[in-house]
Amino acid sequence: MNRFELIIFDCDGVLVDSERIANEVFAKVLNEEFGFSLSLDDMFETFVGNSSQQCMKIIEQMIGSKPPPHLEARYKKEINEALSKSVVAVNGIEQALAELSIPYCVASSGSYEKMNTTLGRTNLLKLFDGKIYSTSDVARGKPFPDIYIHAAKNMGYREPSKCLVIEDSPLGVEGGVAAGMVVFGYTELAREERLIQSGAHRTFSEMSKLANEITTYEQTAL
Repeated sequence: MNRFELIIFDCDGVLVDSERIANEVFAKVLNEEFGFSLSLDDMFETFVGNSSQQCMKIIEQMIGSKPPPHLEARYKKEINEALSKSVVAVNGIEQALAELSIPYCVASSGSYEKMNTTLGRTNLLKLFDGKIYSTSDVARGKPFPDIYIHAAKNMGYREPSKCLVIEDSPLGVEGGVAAGMVVFGYTELAREERLIQSGAHRTFSEMSKLANEITTYEQTAL
């Protein structure tokens, strides 16, 4: 008998290889607006896993005042334009999804517009039709558990321990753990130690082997 009845995927960095593109564009915008010189590692450390509203609050702390009103709209527009041209699916995700025998959905800090862009560009959108959830639907973003509970409820699954979350950011891992779910940390780009520190129950680096990772975990967790 399968331990899990639902898999909840993060989107950016887990389904689509968007984190590098988005953060390169975001770093460029911050440099032009405020003169910040942030490396890709700096961007990952500071912003990955946060919603756009949370990113604005972080920038407010960095500059000591409210960000200019146009900033959020500018970086969203430029990121979406870049993603629509060059985003690709995470290596092995098609195989991973094809091998799953249980329902799955996506729960992201990204907007619906962004997910429609990235999942559409990578031909994954049809696989998640009616199964897409954004933190814009809930009161609190990651690392709070709201989005995972919301997604599970809407998918018809109410028992958190029967849900498996796939995440690549410390904030996402923390949120899944807070929801009472099992969390696998995907480490192709993320720092494994950070995901473990955030509470990941297991880590893996090859998405194509997800089904095997789940089977192994279920066998060892008995």
